Amino acid sequence: MEIRDLSLTALRVFRAVAEQGTFTAAAVSLGYTQSAVSRQIAAIERAAGTSVLERRRDGVRLTAAGHLVLRRATAALDEIDRMAREVSGLPDQGGTVRVGWLPSTGAVLVPLAITGLRASHPAITVVTREGSTPALARALRTSSVDLALISSAPPFRPLDGQSPPLECQTLTERSLYLALPVSHPLSRRDYVDVTDLRGQQWIAAPSGEDRLMGVWPGLDERPAIVHTARDWLAKLYLVAAGCGLTTVSAGIARAVPEGVCVRPVRGGPQEQRRLLLARLPGPMPEAVARVGEALRAAALETDLDS
Repeated sequence: MEIRDLSLTALRVFRAVAEQGTFTAAAVSLGYTQSAVSRQIAAIERAAGTSVLERRRDGVRLTAAGHLVLRRATAALDEIDRMAREVSGLPDQGGTVRVGWLPSTGAVLVPLAITGLRASHPAITVVTREGSTPALARALRTSSVDLALISSAPPFRPLDGQSPPLECQTLTERSLYLALPVSHPLSRRDYVDVTDLRGQQWIAAPSGEDRLMGVWPGLDERPAIVHTARDWLAKLYLVAAGCGLTTVSAGIARAVPEGVCVRPVRGGPQEQRRLLLARLPGPMPEAVARVGEALRAAALETDLDS
């Protein structure tokens, strides 16, 4: 590979494509056109003398050469960023830890963990980003985040099927719940029978996205989805307005707005959800380990409250 032929822009574009999974998504995240992204990837492949991406109908995957290039590109970009901070007089950010999280963990668990860290390890800076479980798994693979809070549902398969497997620790394993308006007839009971969910109207995520908060799994009918929204708070305020029902994780049950009640569902398969703390295998820097401990402590606290 002729390193002199590669620009930092090409390396950043390649990392974005690997993380986002498609040229289109990478272009949007970087503010580039798709053709500009394609040109940068072509430059990488010319320098490498081989394909670094496998083009598939559902996006792209790294080839064996692509994995090697990505590791080297990430190390080079991190070093360039570190040098830029030093030259500009900014303090070393070796104590910065990047955490990815699902929307359902951002309401309670993540703020609780950051609050605890400020008291116990004030020198550690935590920066976060929200994403779906597949997006966060890709972010871990591309070293865009150090830790990720992700969800897993039965039968609890590996997150992305790539090698080596991501290291995952189960923080909580709890049942899925139903969120419904306090004015709804089903809210008068301590629990909802799954048979009573037939014919209900639902609020869910857009098609193809994580439906952790959406339609109750396994219904024996085509659900009537009357509203779609990515944001969990928007879903719950639609519930409060009487617009439909949605599912909710136990982790945010205590953060629901006024006008919403949360009930367990009985009957049918048991709908368990695991909250996992995931990372790449290998040695863990001290700051990352401390953040992991804070997230585990916060998960335990929210588990005791539920």
